[in-house]
Amino acid sequence: MCAHVLVAEDDEMQAELIRRSLLAEGHTATVVHDGPAALDAVLRRRPDLVVLDLMLPVIDGFGVCRVLRRDDDIPVLMLTARSAEDDVLLGLELGADDYMTKPYSPRELMARIRTVLRRSGRADARREDPVVRAAGIAVDPERHEVRCDGAAVECTPAEFEILLAMVAEPERVFSRRQLLECTRGTDRASTERAVDVHIMNLRKKIEADPRSPARLLTVFGVGYKLSGGRG
Repeated sequence: MCAHVLVAEDDEMQAELIRRSLLAEGHTATVVHDGPAALDAVLRRRPDLVVLDLMLPVIDGFGVCRVLRRDDDIPVLMLTARSAEDDVLLGLELGADDYMTKPYSPRELMARIRTVLRRSGRADARREDPVVRAAGIAVDPERHEVRCDGAAVECTPAEFEILLAMVAEPERVFSRRQLLECTRGTDRASTERAVDVHIMNLRKKIEADPRSPARLLTVFGVGYKLSGGRG
């Protein structure tokens, strides 16, 4: 079951954890941090599921859910620190398909997401292919394999996690801190400066000319992005 999930969560650390968990399950994910961005993301690419934090800036999760339910029937899983019975009931009355309160177990969240997707039938017609592709690079999170222009590429665990994140969201600019968070499960002793080393090593493996990269680009003053589009 391969699905595209929109994660609307204002806490960047929480959002990144959810995004990484989704990628590990073979899904793709778009992450936004406020209500208007969530609604805009739905218009740009209709997701199979929305993981929706209630405490979003500008337009809260209740407001986002109202708009979604007025215009569409996209499944919604509400995720929030608000556990009062009235909040839970309001969320469900607005049409949320499920409701989880923080703190939560990422494994339980993924199980809930699988259940909602299966129940809604959203992902049933999608190809069951966990491989994420962009810019001539294919990353298989299940087999832990990377191919570039068809050729196998050997990556360290940290390099693999960084590349998986960037291939899943081509053209997104990642800060060093965000890329460092991608490696936390494999490279806990690393620092933000170590991300530069990982990028340098990846360029040696996937770029025709590592000194003049065409895929892994530096965005000066911000971080890095993968360029080249999907496919």
